[in-house]
Amino acid sequence: MNLNQIQNFYFIGIGGIGMSALARYFKTIGKNVSGYDKTETELTKELASIGIDIHFEDNINRIPTDYLIENTLVIITPAVPIAHSEWNYFLERDFNVKKRAEVLGIITKDTFCFAVAGTHGKTTTSSILGHILYESGADVTSFLGGIVENYNSNLIGNGKTITVVEADEFDRSFLYLYPNIACITSMDADHLDIYGDSAAIEASFVEFADKVSDKSQLFITKNLPLKGVTVAVNKEANFRAFNVRIENGNYVFDVRTPTEIITNLQFRLPGKHNLTNALMALAMAKTFGTSNDAIAKALKSFKGIKRRFSYQIKESNLVYIDDYAHHPTEIDAVFQAVFELYPNQKVLAIFQPHLFSRTKDFGEGFAKSLSKFDEVLLLDIYPARELPIEGITSNWLLDKMTNNDKKVVSKSDLISKILKSEAKIIVTIGAGDIGELVPSIKQALQNNN
Repeated sequence: MNLNQIQNFYFIGIGGIGMSALARYFKTIGKNVSGYDKTETELTKELASIGIDIHFEDNINRIPTDYLIENTLVIITPAVPIAHSEWNYFLERDFNVKKRAEVLGIITKDTFCFAVAGTHGKTTTSSILGHILYESGADVTSFLGGIVENYNSNLIGNGKTITVVEADEFDRSFLYLYPNIACITSMDADHLDIYGDSAAIEASFVEFADKVSDKSQLFITKNLPLKGVTVAVNKEANFRAFNVRIENGNYVFDVRTPTEIITNLQFRLPGKHNLTNALMALAMAKTFGTSNDAIAKALKSFKGIKRRFSYQIKESNLVYIDDYAHHPTEIDAVFQAVFELYPNQKVLAIFQPHLFSRTKDFGEGFAKSLSKFDEVLLLDIYPARELPIEGITSNWLLDKMTNNDKKVVSKSDLISKILKSEAKIIVTIGAGDIGELVPSIKQALQNNN
């Protein structure tokens, strides 16, 4: 398919983080873009502000009448149910309908593609890499799974020759891509509703890795069972960060590459997992040919990503952090960063489990991770695309936790419960609609402080 010959792009599920990046891209290059989503969010409001027409009811009468088969591409997200009437309208009329991943594949086929894969860390790593390349002057477009604070966008640049993409393992989407340089940050079990078991997801990552035939262009976190260029913090690896220290709340560190040592790099995102992500981005950019000075400058100026250890309040007597973590490994990373920055402080964690199946599959892991926090408030499970599973509830998860101070709360009672806590370090965690509650939580805390 030649995307240059398509004038109209219609998105079903346009408000998703990956879908909205594609929508921004096509709007930026002068295409007609419109679409549907189930609910209005900050993302859909931002898309509307740049002239994209969006509606929120499944109604075929809202489809533009001038969107014809020969000049229109329909892009769908896997989250859309097959009974969706707009989707079926296009299928019945033989419109060209493609998954978001397929469209990214078409774009990357004609560019030099950096693909960032991993069950954790891909949004942060791809965002840092996109920032490095853009700041260095590369002709790059980066399609990201988070809103980068530096740009207030999940799309960086409008280059035509280089792309940076998140290689999403969900539904095996990353197998559509054409990577020239790729990395794999992690291969933990996840999406077991799709894969069935951890062996299947690992096999899928191996298949993705095989898309990069030159293993000097494949970067892997040390200890992954793959062939590639290894990356690690304080461990022997091809790219190794060492002499790590914290100065004025920022990491300062040195890096040994295969050919040299780069000293006194600065990076502000907390947590060893984020330092590993920064090192991965450095290794890919360095191998591509980006200068040390450009890399150092970009690492220092990278502000972070919304909902990735995102400070909402940072005062001497009150800290409020919001994070997208929705897997036990990610929650452990949040705890490690909080513990490193605020030792001996009482921490309140508010967690919204995401998906009934994930909660069921990793119940023991979630319980163990959440039990590390001093106090935990659990919201009900966010169902996303799923129907309930009998017996799998937040109360079921609560019973597995060993905390003395833990309870399940409703959204309507959440803020009053937070304000009653004595904790001065507060963290909201989860990938559901808990992010929509962050502004009101922040406001209430500020008013109460």
